[in-house]
Amino acid sequence: MRDRVRRLRWWPGRRRDPEATMSALDHLLELRRRLAWALLAVGAGTVAAFVWYEHGLPGVPSLGSLLLEPYCSLPASARAGLNGTDCRLLATGPFDQFLLRVKVALTAGVVLSAPGWLGQLWLFVTPGLRRPERRGAAAFIGTASVLFAGGAVVAYLVVAQALGFLLAVGNSVQTTALRGDEYFSLVLSLMVVFGVGFLTPLVVVALNRLGVVSYRRLARWRRGIVFGAFLFAGVATPGGDPISMAVLGAALCVLLEAAIQVCRLHDRRRARRDPGWEDLDDDEASPAPAPAPAPTETGRS
Repeated sequence: MRDRVRRLRWWPGRRRDPEATMSALDHLLELRRRLAWALLAVGAGTVAAFVWYEHGLPGVPSLGSLLLEPYCSLPASARAGLNGTDCRLLATGPFDQFLLRVKVALTAGVVLSAPGWLGQLWLFVTPGLRRPERRGAAAFIGTASVLFAGGAVVAYLVVAQALGFLLAVGNSVQTTALRGDEYFSLVLSLMVVFGVGFLTPLVVVALNRLGVVSYRRLARWRRGIVFGAFLFAGVATPGGDPISMAVLGAALCVLLEAAIQVCRLHDRRRARRDPGWEDLDDDEASPAPAPAPAPTETGRS
């Protein structure tokens, strides 16, 4: 008991409550406090992104320049400008520039403050978990952050190719004058879609760990999974261009196949711990353990 109290002392109020019991009202108050800190982290990240939008750091360009780079990499004939080297977007209203800056800063602030609000989520959930579950939750959150960031980076690299297809088709006849909100909405939406799509393999692994789906079932569904990946890519990509659809679909197929192999290794380890269960069908009940032999009476004549 002393070790348990020492291990839980970092949680507020546990010096007075060694068993860490909380009423429903205490849970709601704790949730409110965690939400307040999470919103404060998002607000700080939004303010930092609002300043970073036009002011870069030493060796780091501004956020607006980073997001505008795919558009600026297009041929000059594919974008409308004041001169051949101009690379600016169009604003048609007096508040367009300010509202666009706020929108980009808010989106970037959520991403920049991810360690803060994920940490608050972690602090709220951790006390109710056992030590193995705590390690699994930490691995889940860390992997999810890496996958989402990886998807956003891949989307950023694909944007230039997608815009090259969308804007360079027929540029000898007409040119496109993009508004700022249209362009940044396309870029940010594509990054969010890629980031969310890259999380689907993690969901598959989590369902396998919970016993909802097995490797055998996933292996039988492999063709359907490939079809679903490309269907999701075709529906979710905002630009509607074949390049982003193909890249997202192919990336999802690779990640889902990796998730299936992780499920295969997990089921193999679970089969070693529970021999005989791996031969059961998905709808077949597991065998009941054999009853222990009754103790024999000794010492009677």
